[in-house]
Amino acid sequence: MSVVPAEILPAEELEDLLARELTSETVRQAGTAAALLGEGDVVDLVERLPPARAALLFRVLPKDRALAVFESLDAGHQADLISALREADVIDFFEQMDPDDRVSLLDELPAVVADRLLSGLEAGERTLTGVVLGYPRGSIGRRMSPELVSVPRAATVEQALANVRAHVLDAETIYTIPVVDHGRLLVGVVGLRRLLASDPQTPIEDVMRPVESAVVTEDAERAARRFLDRKLLGMPIVDHEDRLVGIVTVDDALVIVEEADSEDAARQGGTEALRRPYLSTAVTRLVRTRIVWLLVLAVSAILTVQVLEIFEATLDQVVVLALFIPLLTGTGGNTGNQAATTVTRALALGDVTSRDIGRVLFREVRVGALLGLVLGSLGFLIAGVVYDLQIGIVIGLTLLAVCTMAAVVGGAMPIIAQTLRADPAVFSNPFISTFCDATGLVIYFLIARAVLGL
Repeated sequence: MSVVPAEILPAEELEDLLARELTSETVRQAGTAAALLGEGDVVDLVERLPPARAALLFRVLPKDRALAVFESLDAGHQADLISALREADVIDFFEQMDPDDRVSLLDELPAVVADRLLSGLEAGERTLTGVVLGYPRGSIGRRMSPELVSVPRAATVEQALANVRAHVLDAETIYTIPVVDHGRLLVGVVGLRRLLASDPQTPIEDVMRPVESAVVTEDAERAARRFLDRKLLGMPIVDHEDRLVGIVTVDDALVIVEEADSEDAARQGGTEALRRPYLSTAVTRLVRTRIVWLLVLAVSAILTVQVLEIFEATLDQVVVLALFIPLLTGTGGNTGNQAATTVTRALALGDVTSRDIGRVLFREVRVGALLGLVLGSLGFLIAGVVYDLQIGIVIGLTLLAVCTMAAVVGGAMPIIAQTLRADPAVFSNPFISTFCDATGLVIYFLIARAVLGL
């Protein structure tokens, strides 16, 4: 039975060690313990620690390992560390990063710090980084790597493999190799496996396949989802004249989609994405991500209060109507949220476009009506038995109307947002809930007045 050496500390104990008062002994122990942890454990620990303590952990790591951990962090954490590390450490890390990763980091930094880091790069690296920085934020060009290996259309397999070997250390990927014609015009791609399996004298033109590419100005999320749908390892990026300018790899596409999904999920919940792990996010930042939506919802909720005030006389005459308000508003909000979430996801995946709004609304009318029919029938039976037939009719008809209305509103809002070039997720679930609450109450009291003769 093997014995674990006493100096080996799990990540949790190392975290506690770094939280103590720092002495030469605790720093030595931290360095020993960190060196024995896996790289993934160190990354997780850095994400949990405050920037000052994370910087200390970086300084006790071997240089190569510290660089690997730094590159594994998201841009937000890298930016936090830069403020805590010595400038010499920062410049060294910055020089070793890929151009696309540098741009993601620069987007998180103050302009003065970003300019200083850029000016410290070698001329060649600064040029490559500037190429990526030149494309609009949110575009796939901003997330591509200009460091790639390509082969001429007129080359042979042997020449192509020699070209790959010459650039194997500095290319973003060698598994998907773009094939170019004169003027770097993209004409196809070839995989490394196909090259290795082919006769050395075979022309590249005979082994290349049709290419799936994206234009540099295309929305990054849309391009990444299309890339992942095709199950590719790499996708060439071209300019508007089909000239090869960069490449996006599968890991880049996964990060883009994960960021987009996190942002959508946060906004649908009435907040903003943190862009970094929860425990290492400052309390003030947590407040900023939530307060705007809470203020919007507080103002919107006034509509519900106004509706109740308008129909106060109706409630005075039939007090039992007040008992069903939570049921009706909750049902309407949930129905709208379900429709909005489904359609927002369909928009993100490209299953639905703005031109499909008519088809979407027709489907949601039917879905909402069927849901309302089921829930309304149940509400009619329960309310009719517990109270009286007229109350049952009011509840049943209201559930039918509210479900239909909420499904239509929830399905329409994301499409309207995209048509207006806004983020569909901005029409978040709390907003839809508030809208459906106010509208549902109006429907409820109008039906009650009609049925009960008030």
